[in-house]
Amino acid sequence: MSCTSCSTSTGGKPGGCKSNGGCSTGGCNRLNVHDWLANLPFSDPESSCRVVEVSFNQGSRKDFYRNASLNLYEKGEIIAVEGVSGFDVGTISLTGELVRLQLKKHGVKEDHPDIKKILRRASDNDIIKWKETKAREHEILIRSRAMARQLKVDLKMAEVEVQADGRKATFFYIADDRVDFRELIKVYAGEFKVKVEMKQIGARQEAGKVGGIGSCGRELCCATWLTDFKSVNTNAARYQNLSINQTKLSGQCGRLKCCLNYELDTYLDALQHFPEGAEMLEVTKGRAFLIKKDIFRNLMWYSMPDSTKHYPVSIEEVKKIQLQNKQGIKPDALETVEVISGKPKEVEPEFVDVVGQISLRTLERNSQKRKAKERGQQNRNQQGRGQNDQPQNRPQHGRSQPNGPVARGSQQNRPQQNGPGANRPQQNRPQNRPQNRPSQPRPPQNKLPGDTTQ
Repeated sequence: MSCTSCSTSTGGKPGGCKSNGGCSTGGCNRLNVHDWLANLPFSDPESSCRVVEVSFNQGSRKDFYRNASLNLYEKGEIIAVEGVSGFDVGTISLTGELVRLQLKKHGVKEDHPDIKKILRRASDNDIIKWKETKAREHEILIRSRAMARQLKVDLKMAEVEVQADGRKATFFYIADDRVDFRELIKVYAGEFKVKVEMKQIGARQEAGKVGGIGSCGRELCCATWLTDFKSVNTNAARYQNLSINQTKLSGQCGRLKCCLNYELDTYLDALQHFPEGAEMLEVTKGRAFLIKKDIFRNLMWYSMPDSTKHYPVSIEEVKKIQLQNKQGIKPDALETVEVISGKPKEVEPEFVDVVGQISLRTLERNSQKRKAKERGQQNRNQQGRGQNDQPQNRPQHGRSQPNGPVARGSQQNRPQQNGPGANRPQQNRPQNRPQNRPSQPRPPQNKLPGDTTQ
């Protein structure tokens, strides 16, 4: 959630978290509760709730603390609270009457003796020490994973949370089976010089601590508001007519998505209006088998063995056919309901009679054109082949070979080429000049007057 979309913002800056436009928790929407009573004055400060909600580790963990000093705290303030053999530092996430609603939701009484107290507003030294211990968490996490591998303990370390004074560290791990980590706790305590507490979490809790974006384009529910993780099975997808695709139904944690349970009760209530035992109906054409139930339109889709189409039938019609089948009566066909959708209607393929559309004259005319074209090509090939077969170096009778350059079209004394064009095939085209032209007498020329040349 961006600061501009915050409902308590003024001028693009949030009015509740007091971070002046920069999110100090790393995520405004991480287990966040909107205090819609923040801008209203207290009617009676004495009767107001003396318990506040405090968030730790960027909102990944929340707890309730008693305001014994009756100081007025606002949302977003950093305070020091009681810890294990020391103190811890957290951020106030909720105050006032809304805390009573959260206490009621979690089943905690306001005067419960186990609720710890608020010590004071965090001083500069408290904040400096708090930031130093938070900077050590990543290093401790990497080192703890390496030590667990050395001891061959079958677990996955997900997160480490160190108390603000550095006296206690909580290790959150994931394991499929029961793990004996007594030796591991001794090694951690000697290495990090802290009191060690091990907490096992599931894959969904790990995804909530890591955070991310779901396939819907929104932040993960487990990272923003969901804290009660209920079991999810594939029956929830079947009741909602969803395809059993493990990839699409799984979340970032690798388990089935928690949102499959959100509308499950609504679907179960709607399915009560559908008849039971209607998986097969008897009609004259055969047996109709149930494909799916359309809860939004109150329709049931059936398929016939002699057709690939699906037939939508109303609930009343299905109940009527069931009653007839019990009496041994088979209706002629299923009375379908016309379903209006934005998709184009599918047209079934049909056989087409093409007799008379194509005449024999058209086929004969095309055949004659093709044969004429083939004959012309054969004639051109034969002419070119006959010219190439004529001798090129025939000796001339009664004439001596000239010593000068050979004529342009002559091929008599041209040396053989050894280049890349030596094996080039000759083109089948007629020569410009015939090779064996018969000698003819030259016609007399008309001399001009005054011309004395012989």
